[in-house]
Amino acid sequence: MELFSIADRSEVAQRAGRLQLAALPYIVKIMPNMSLASPLPANPLVVAIAYDGLCTFEFGVAAEVFALPRPEMGPDWYRFAVAGIDAGEMRAMGGVRILADGGPDLISEAGTVIVPGWRGVDCPVPPLLIDALRKASERGARVLSICSGVFVLAAAGLLKGKKATTHWRYGERLKERYPDITVVPDVLYIDEGNVLTSAGSAAGIDLCLHLVRRDFGTKAANMVARRLVVPPHRDGGQAQYVESSVPEPHERSRLGPLIDRMRADISADYPVATLAGMAGMSERTFLRRFAAATGVTPASWLLSERLSRARTLLEDTSLPIDRVAETAGFGAAATLRHHFRRRFATTPATYRARFGANANSG
Repeated sequence: MELFSIADRSEVAQRAGRLQLAALPYIVKIMPNMSLASPLPANPLVVAIAYDGLCTFEFGVAAEVFALPRPEMGPDWYRFAVAGIDAGEMRAMGGVRILADGGPDLISEAGTVIVPGWRGVDCPVPPLLIDALRKASERGARVLSICSGVFVLAAAGLLKGKKATTHWRYGERLKERYPDITVVPDVLYIDEGNVLTSAGSAAGIDLCLHLVRRDFGTKAANMVARRLVVPPHRDGGQAQYVESSVPEPHERSRLGPLIDRMRADISADYPVATLAGMAGMSERTFLRRFAAATGVTPASWLLSERLSRARTLLEDTSLPIDRVAETAGFGAAATLRHHFRRRFATTPATYRARFGANANSG
């Protein structure tokens, strides 16, 4: 079985030549950052690296999000190509043979480079790949890693002085080997502007959807997520795993309807005591079970849901900002602006100008 290339090599080169512009810098705040890029990616070519021993699932995530034809997204959607870094035949996990579009030189044409895992955390990274990634980063390309791919970014020096995450199994190894990186082991992904890292395999889906959201807005990310049949958004700060026991069935049956009720009336007040009472639990048990079910506290969950609702309203309606704030549960426009700026490093008005219904008209 062969994994055939996504795009003809000459077509990719011509396309990249037409579109290659230096990527604009992104505003970076704190982890998990939800910063916004310039309107549409300056260079929509996404290049995923392939190597002997390729992590098939992680590569599949990148291909699923960025390679599938999506005519409904318009002509500015991503382009995708595969850069093979090993000479000779390459095989992915499971015995799949790989036919790439080009070699490491293809990375020089990319606006976004994806490192889908690595063949082993102790396996050296080829100097040719290190050099290609450094040059790509220097010219403004975004570099993204999934799971153990963070070790490739670290070897290239792209994470020095930055925050990064990886699969919880590899956190300590990454910290020991690269003490100049601030390793955050218990989150799904971290956005440091032009360098992005994610945790274990499935967290790569969250990071890729995050990038779609950053480039094209919530509606586009939700459309991709719906096609993938996955939740449209999991905040990067959500825990990778929870060590507490799984809730009993009767407790799960109470939390599900409660979360649905909170989503349906997101603007209501929800003190912990009220939520615990609605769930039929003590406050202590409720907090523990809620964290086990969602990976975050009720306050963090509500904030993320309200920000998501605000973004949808900004994209799909012409409601005044103060009305958006009220409908999304922030009460006042000033409160919405405060949280919006902290999470997205921009204002609601600027977000609407970029992603609103009239953003691309005229």
